[in-house]
Amino acid sequence: MSEEKSPFAERKLDAEALKGLSHPLRVQLFDALSVYGPATASALADRLGESSGATSYHLRQLERHGFVREVEGKGTGRERWWERVPGGVSLSATEIDDTPSNRAATQAVLRQWEQNRSVLLSDFIARGFDALPAEWLDVSNVATANLRLTSEQLKHVTDAWDVWAREILEPLRGQNLPGSRPVQIHFNAFPVLGAEEHS
Repeated sequence: MSEEKSPFAERKLDAEALKGLSHPLRVQLFDALSVYGPATASALADRLGESSGATSYHLRQLERHGFVREVEGKGTGRERWWERVPGGVSLSATEIDDTPSNRAATQAVLRQWEQNRSVLLSDFIARGFDALPAEWLDVSNVATANLRLTSEQLKHVTDAWDVWAREILEPLRGQNLPGSRPVQIHFNAFPVLGAEEHS
Protein backbone atom coordinates (compact mmCIF):
# COMPACT_ATOMS: atom_id res chain seq x y z
CA MET A 1 0.00 0.00 0.00
CA SER A 2 1.45 3.39 -0.92
CA GLU A 3 1.72 6.04 1.74
CA GLU A 4 0.92 9.68 1.04
CA LYS A 5 3.69 12.04 2.00
CA SER A 6 2.64 14.42 4.74
CA PRO A 7 2.86 18.13 3.93
CA PHE A 8 4.65 18.39 7.27
CA ALA A 9 7.26 15.72 6.52
CA GLU A 10 10.57 16.08 8.30
CA ARG A 11 13.54 17.53 6.44
CA LYS A 12 16.91 16.08 7.39
CA LEU A 13 19.51 18.81 7.09
CA ASP A 14 22.53 18.09 4.93
CA ALA A 15 25.86 19.90 5.25
CA GLU A 16 24.92 22.63 2.75
CA ALA A 17 21.60 23.42 4.45
CA LEU A 18 23.26 23.30 7.84
CA LYS A 19 25.79 25.92 6.80
CA GLY A 20 22.96 28.06 5.45
CA LEU A 21 21.27 27.98 8.86
CA SER A 22 24.34 28.22 11.09
CA HIS A 23 24.21 31.90 11.94
CA PRO A 24 22.64 32.95 15.27
CA LEU A 25 20.29 35.50 13.66
CA ARG A 26 19.15 33.00 11.01
CA VAL A 27 18.23 30.48 13.70
CA GLN A 28 16.39 33.24 15.59
CA LEU A 29 14.49 34.27 12.46
CA PHE A 30 13.61 30.66 11.66
CA ASP A 31 12.39 30.11 15.22
CA ALA A 32 10.43 33.40 15.33
CA LEU A 33 8.56 32.46 12.15
CA SER A 34 7.98 28.97 13.57
CA VAL A 35 6.55 30.26 16.85
CA TYR A 36 4.71 33.45 15.87
CA GLY A 37 3.87 32.85 12.21
CA PRO A 38 4.36 35.03 9.12
CA ALA A 39 5.98 38.43 9.52
CA THR A 40 7.83 41.15 7.64
CA ALA A 41 11.54 41.78 7.97
CA SER A 42 10.73 45.01 9.85
CA ALA A 43 8.46 43.24 12.34
CA LEU A 44 11.09 40.55 12.89
CA ALA A 45 13.74 43.24 13.37
CA ASP A 46 11.60 44.85 16.09
CA ARG A 47 10.96 41.51 17.80
CA LEU A 48 14.63 40.49 17.77
CA GLY A 49 16.22 43.90 18.36
CA GLU A 50 18.01 43.91 14.99
CA SER A 51 18.05 46.22 12.00
CA SER A 52 15.63 45.52 9.17
CA GLY A 53 18.61 45.46 6.80
CA ALA A 54 20.12 42.56 8.75
CA THR A 55 16.85 40.63 8.98
CA SER A 56 16.15 41.17 5.25
CA TYR A 57 19.61 39.88 4.29
CA HIS A 58 19.39 36.79 6.49
CA LEU A 59 15.81 36.03 5.41
CA ARG A 60 17.02 35.94 1.81
CA GLN A 61 19.79 33.52 2.81
CA LEU A 62 17.26 31.32 4.59
CA GLU A 63 15.07 31.42 1.48
CA ARG A 64 18.01 30.37 -0.66
CA HIS A 65 18.44 27.26 1.50
CA GLY A 66 14.71 26.41 1.56
CA PHE A 67 13.94 27.32 5.18
CA VAL A 68 11.58 30.25 4.57
CA ARG A 69 9.52 31.55 1.67
CA GLU A 70 7.62 34.68 0.73
CA VAL A 71 3.91 34.61 1.59
CA GLU A 72 2.04 34.65 -1.71
CA GLY A 73 -0.36 37.53 -2.26
CA LYS A 74 0.60 39.39 0.89
CA GLY A 75 2.70 42.53 1.19
CA THR A 76 4.39 44.66 -1.44
CA GLY A 77 7.77 44.74 -3.15
CA ARG A 78 9.08 46.95 -0.36
CA GLU A 79 7.49 45.07 2.51
CA ARG A 80 7.60 41.35 1.86
CA TRP A 81 5.93 38.90 4.23
CA TRP A 82 7.87 35.75 5.13
CA GLU A 83 6.82 32.39 6.50
CA ARG A 84 8.61 29.24 7.50
CA VAL A 85 8.44 26.41 4.97
CA PRO A 86 6.08 23.82 6.56
CA GLY A 87 7.51 20.62 7.98
CA GLY A 88 9.86 19.45 10.67
CA VAL A 89 13.61 19.91 10.60
CA SER A 90 15.98 17.24 11.85
CA LEU A 91 19.68 17.65 12.53
CA SER A 92 21.66 14.45 12.99
CA ALA A 93 25.38 14.87 13.54
CA THR A 94 26.00 11.23 12.57
CA GLU A 95 24.40 11.72 9.14
CA ILE A 96 26.59 14.70 8.18
CA ASP A 97 30.26 14.29 7.31
CA ASP A 98 32.26 14.73 10.49
CA THR A 99 34.51 17.61 9.49
CA PRO A 100 35.58 20.45 11.79
CA SER A 101 33.42 22.95 9.88
CA ASN A 102 30.32 20.70 9.90
CA ARG A 103 30.78 19.97 13.58
CA ALA A 104 31.12 23.68 14.37
CA ALA A 105 28.01 24.46 12.31
CA THR A 106 26.03 21.69 14.07
CA GLN A 107 27.09 22.96 17.48
CA ALA A 108 26.24 26.56 16.56
CA VAL A 109 22.73 25.66 15.40
CA LEU A 110 22.01 23.38 18.38
CA ARG A 111 23.31 26.01 20.83
CA GLN A 112 21.11 28.73 19.33
CA TRP A 113 18.05 26.46 19.23
CA GLU A 114 18.53 25.64 22.91
CA GLN A 115 19.11 29.29 23.80
CA ASN A 116 15.91 30.29 21.99
CA ARG A 117 13.95 27.58 23.80
CA SER A 118 15.42 28.63 27.14
CA VAL A 119 14.39 32.26 26.55
CA LEU A 120 10.77 31.24 25.91
CA LEU A 121 10.67 28.91 28.92
CA SER A 122 12.26 31.52 31.20
CA ASP A 123 9.72 34.10 30.02
CA PHE A 124 6.87 31.67 30.76
CA ILE A 125 8.24 31.03 34.26
CA ALA A 126 8.82 34.74 34.94
CA ARG A 127 5.58 36.17 33.54
CA GLY A 128 3.18 33.29 32.92
CA PHE A 129 1.43 33.37 36.29
CA ASP A 130 0.54 37.03 35.79
CA ALA A 131 -0.01 37.05 32.03
CA LEU A 132 -2.02 33.85 31.48
CA PRO A 133 -5.46 32.77 32.67
CA ALA A 134 -5.79 29.67 34.85
CA GLU A 135 -7.01 27.54 31.92
CA TRP A 136 -3.57 27.90 30.27
CA LEU A 137 -1.59 27.47 33.49
CA ASP A 138 -3.52 24.30 34.34
CA VAL A 139 -2.54 22.59 31.07
CA SER A 140 1.11 23.70 31.06
CA ASN A 141 3.82 21.38 32.29
CA VAL A 142 7.55 21.72 32.94
CA ALA A 143 8.98 18.29 33.72
CA THR A 144 12.32 16.49 33.91
CA ALA A 145 13.02 12.78 34.31
CA ASN A 146 16.45 11.66 35.54
CA LEU A 147 17.22 8.02 34.74
CA ARG A 148 20.18 5.68 34.26
CA LEU A 149 19.79 4.08 30.83
CA THR A 150 21.82 2.15 28.30
CA SER A 151 22.09 3.56 24.80
CA GLU A 152 19.60 0.90 23.66
CA GLN A 153 17.08 2.01 26.30
CA LEU A 154 17.56 5.66 25.33
CA LYS A 155 16.97 4.73 21.68
CA HIS A 156 13.72 3.04 22.74
CA VAL A 157 12.62 6.27 24.46
CA THR A 158 13.52 8.56 21.55
CA ASP A 159 11.94 6.19 19.00
CA ALA A 160 8.74 6.17 21.08
CA TRP A 161 8.80 9.99 21.15
CA ASP A 162 9.10 10.05 17.34
CA VAL A 163 6.08 7.74 16.99
CA TRP A 164 4.07 9.79 19.49
CA ALA A 165 5.00 13.08 17.78
CA ARG A 166 3.88 11.75 14.38
CA GLU A 167 0.58 10.45 15.78
CA ILE A 168 -0.31 13.34 18.12
CA LEU A 169 1.56 16.47 17.07
CA GLU A 170 1.65 16.21 13.28
CA PRO A 171 -2.16 16.29 12.82
CA LEU A 172 -2.22 19.53 14.86
CA ARG A 173 0.27 21.37 12.62
CA GLY A 174 -1.11 24.14 10.46
CA GLN A 175 -4.27 24.60 12.52
CA ASN A 176 -5.18 28.05 13.77
CA LEU A 177 -8.39 27.57 15.72
CA PRO A 178 -10.16 30.39 17.59
CA GLY A 179 -8.63 30.71 21.05
CA SER A 180 -5.35 29.12 20.00
CA ARG A 181 -1.97 30.63 20.78
CA PRO A 182 1.64 29.59 20.07
CA VAL A 183 2.65 26.62 22.22
CA GLN A 184 6.09 25.07 22.45
CA ILE A 185 6.64 21.45 23.50
CA HIS A 186 10.13 20.34 24.50
CA PHE A 187 11.51 16.84 24.61
CA ASN A 188 15.20 16.59 25.39
CA ALA A 189 16.82 13.19 25.78
CA PHE A 190 20.59 12.99 26.05
CA PRO A 191 23.35 11.41 28.14
CA VAL A 192 24.58 13.64 30.97
CA LEU A 193 28.29 14.36 30.64
CA GLY A 194 30.65 14.27 33.60
CA ALA A 195 29.38 10.93 34.92
CA GLU A 196 30.88 7.52 34.18
CA GLU A 197 29.06 4.56 32.70
CA HIS A 198 27.88 2.05 35.28
CA SER A 199 29.82 -1.19 35.02
